[in-house]
Amino acid sequence: MRDLVRWGAFSCALVPCVLLASGTPVGGAAAAGAGLAAVTCVCRALLRQSERAAARVRVREVGRHRCRTGQMGAVVHGGGRYEERRTPVE
Repeated sequence: MRDLVRWGAFSCALVPCVLLASGTPVGGAAAAGAGLAAVTCVCRALLRQSERAAARVRVREVGRHRCRTGQMGAVVHGGGRYEERRTPVE
């Protein structure tokens, strides 16, 4: 998400400069930059809301277990020596 917001901010600065260089009035270039900034802010808010909703769904599905690295997800118990069976693998 950060890359998307960075590109949005970059375009908010670049588009008015290009418009000014091509002869567009200052007011038009400023309006275009403000419009792009508004769209970027709305998109960022929607992305954050979507990420939070997805995280809540993951917590409900998986539970509140954390793996050794601290990330959310299913925790594998045991070292892998015993697979699905209860007896040791020889």
